[in-house]
Amino acid sequence: MKKQIGIIGAGQIGSTLARKLSALGHNVKIANSRGPHTLMELAKEIAVQAVTINEAIADADIVIVSVPQKSIGDLPVALFANSPEQLIIVDTGNYYPGRDGRIEELEAGIPESQWVSNHLRHPILKAFNNIGVNPLSDDGKPLGDPERIALPVSGDNKDDKAELMNLIDQLGFDAVDAGTLSESWRQQPGSPVYCTDHNKQELIRLLPLTERSGLPEMREKGMELVMQAKEPMKEARSILRSLYPDYVL
Repeated sequence: MKKQIGIIGAGQIGSTLARKLSALGHNVKIANSRGPHTLMELAKEIAVQAVTINEAIADADIVIVSVPQKSIGDLPVALFANSPEQLIIVDTGNYYPGRDGRIEELEAGIPESQWVSNHLRHPILKAFNNIGVNPLSDDGKPLGDPERIALPVSGDNKDDKAELMNLIDQLGFDAVDAGTLSESWRQQPGSPVYCTDHNKQELIRLLPLTERSGLPEMREKGMELVMQAKEPMKEARSILRSLYPDYVL
């Protein structure tokens, strides 16, 4: 069934999702903080509509928020005040202190997407945060392929999760229910499922093995190693997997 999808954020993940969802036949609107005039070329190239942020959420079935964590605070608190309860909002973001600055609530341990939900004053789902742009763009596979990458989905509404998991399937990936939004830390940077591209069976095995207390240290260690690589985008998967030898990745 064709969906009305609004995407806030035209970076690598936002624009890749816009392109792929448009190619699947969904009606896609894309917005950024600088205004639709800055997105006209991209919109034409990937066959989506460039709009304002408010226009992106109007009449949408699903809104994907794909902006840096530091930019969440720039979104109007009342952005979704008049949105229907059934609107599905998906957060793809991750917290990187080196980019985002220090956010005290996140440093204190609140899961990233719970913090986003509190700011937006609307229930959200967390997904697409644990996959790099290249595999998201190029590595979708048919249902049943043993090498099909699986993506975790966290959130509190089972019906909303089912809708999003169906969309993920259309994109060429398996979806795994990773629990409530309060458990979404299991898929944050520093976890063994972050950008390591596992199939469904392995993702289900690894999610419970995440150690929450070690996430910040592993996040920073992983980012440092990836940034030192000659080709970070190509080498990230193997580097991040190497951080968890005891998990037999």
